[in-house]
Amino acid sequence: MKKALLRLKGVWREYATGDHVVSALRDVDLTIEAGEMVAIIGPSGSGKSTLMNILGCLDKPTRGTYEVAGRDVAELTPDELASLRREHFGFIFQRYHLLADLNAQGNVEVPAVYAGWSRRKRHERSAALLNRLGLADRLAHHPNQLSGGQQQRVSVARALMNGGEVILADEPTGALDSKSGAEMLRILDELSADGHTVILVTHDSKVAAHARRIIEISDGVIVSDRPTEKATEPREGRPLSAVNVKESWLAGLDRLSEALRMALAAMNAHRLRTFLTMLGIIIGIASVVSIVALGDGSKKAILGEIATIGSNTITVYPGRGAGDTRATEIHTLNLDDVAALSTQVYADSVTPAVTTSGLIRRGRISTTVVVNGVGDQSFRVRGVKMAKGRVFGPDSVSRYAQEVVLDDATARKMFPGGEDPIGKIVIIAGVPFSVLGVTARSDNAFFGAGDELMVWAPHTTVNARLLHAADLHSVTVRLTDVVSTEVAEGAMTRLLSLRHGAQDFYFVSSDSVRRTVETVTLMLSLLIGAIGGISLMVGGLGVMNIMLVSVSERTREIGVRTAIGARRSDIMSQFIIEAILVCLIGGTLGVGLALGIGVIFAQFVKQFQMVYSPTSIIAAFAVSSLIGLVFGWLPARNAARLDPVDALSRE
Repeated sequence: MKKALLRLKGVWREYATGDHVVSALRDVDLTIEAGEMVAIIGPSGSGKSTLMNILGCLDKPTRGTYEVAGRDVAELTPDELASLRREHFGFIFQRYHLLADLNAQGNVEVPAVYAGWSRRKRHERSAALLNRLGLADRLAHHPNQLSGGQQQRVSVARALMNGGEVILADEPTGALDSKSGAEMLRILDELSADGHTVILVTHDSKVAAHARRIIEISDGVIVSDRPTEKATEPREGRPLSAVNVKESWLAGLDRLSEALRMALAAMNAHRLRTFLTMLGIIIGIASVVSIVALGDGSKKAILGEIATIGSNTITVYPGRGAGDTRATEIHTLNLDDVAALSTQVYADSVTPAVTTSGLIRRGRISTTVVVNGVGDQSFRVRGVKMAKGRVFGPDSVSRYAQEVVLDDATARKMFPGGEDPIGKIVIIAGVPFSVLGVTARSDNAFFGAGDELMVWAPHTTVNARLLHAADLHSVTVRLTDVVSTEVAEGAMTRLLSLRHGAQDFYFVSSDSVRRTVETVTLMLSLLIGAIGGISLMVGGLGVMNIMLVSVSERTREIGVRTAIGARRSDIMSQFIIEAILVCLIGGTLGVGLALGIGVIFAQFVKQFQMVYSPTSIIAAFAVSSLIGLVFGWLPARNAARLDPVDALSRE
């Protein structure tokens, strides 16, 4: 037995309104064969549009069954229903429902995009359909550039794009003038003659007379089902046959391309709103990238200064630890300790140190300097580089030579106008010293290289001539490259404890300073990064809020796309792509803002520069994408799950 093309059995469609249930359709039985041209007529509110929506799989019965080619639509998934609408049904809406951002050819091609047609095949068929309908010179025109009749013909071409075995026309002449209306009826007659099953919904009996069969409905009940004079004309209908388009990766790419294009169009249409949505992302990304750059820059400057005093040094101080008030009473650190440490395998070089301050004078120029009494290996231990002259040697230390090395700032202060200081005499705390050399300039303000002026002289001379004492304030050991700080500290502890008879000393190593600096900068970065993260979270919530508004504003567009065959995944991808684009562009602007902050920072801060990490920038983009994905998911899901008939009915 031949199955009917469309069959309704005992179909009810009920709506809940408060405490009441309204029945738009009541126990409807209807069969439509392939090739028929059927008109559904009735007054407003009679249920004819509801019946058409069910026939077009835009809506589902509350009770009863609806079969398409023998298959119950209640058994179909949302994507299977989309496939049915896309490949077999074509809709001609009273209000045309063309997408404003697409031209005529683009509107016609949308169903084929969702069906996976190749671009060339889409262009050829859409052009042929529009040419057949007399719109060959309107392919590139947008809906607002077309008359009502022309928009209706574009709607017809879109309905036929994927085959359109079943054409559903809702008041096809209702919004047209008499001439355009007559042209539309002629087109529908031709489609019927060509084997398409045509279902008209109209309240106009003259329009209904063009059909072969008229179904009259009143209060949700079919009150009449009668043939017209045209029923005797022989017609051979088209059975449903899937448009067998095997989807390739190119087809999927086309669908993503369409989603991307629509996302960009929506963003462009609401530029100010889009920018305000991005603002939270911009601030969050800029703050995170800037803070990381600031932390890396300060850490690099500090570690660079540490490197200038030796990449791996340990300094021994008297006392139980930093801040020990009794440290000045301990006098066990001496030159014998220096000699003992110098013989150890882990020691690259060793220097004792004493420190004082005094007035340096030359002629009428005078200022206060920090006087460092050190050994001949001090400049190697500290990694100090010379700009001119030389450093003092072991002989100078042993003979208490009154020789001095000036830092660059002191040399410029005492010898203005570029005068060469080498060999000149300066008076320090009343003692004359001969200048042997000048250290290289350092702009770094860390570890005593800031406003303080510094000089270096043999520790024997400083103790004898300036301090009148024999104590050492500290001993610094530069380690060989193959020895770790932990191993060396253990060996030094054992050696000095044996020599002193107690552990009356403590260590400060460049490695511990390095670790402290890294820990502090990491903590600061995490703290302020958390603030940036909160900004990103706020920005993400803003994105979600705006996307929810966007879904509400574009409900009609979503309904049109769903009616012509868009899958839920197509709708979802469009809105997720839009959210990700907002966040990615916001991330790009945020990174740009952070780089701009770096330029401004460099103009005002000379001690160190912000160091931008490619990792942090890449992470910023990754976080931007993740925010778009996470916060765009709910609005996209809401859009994808909209009921097409409800979406189409909203203003």
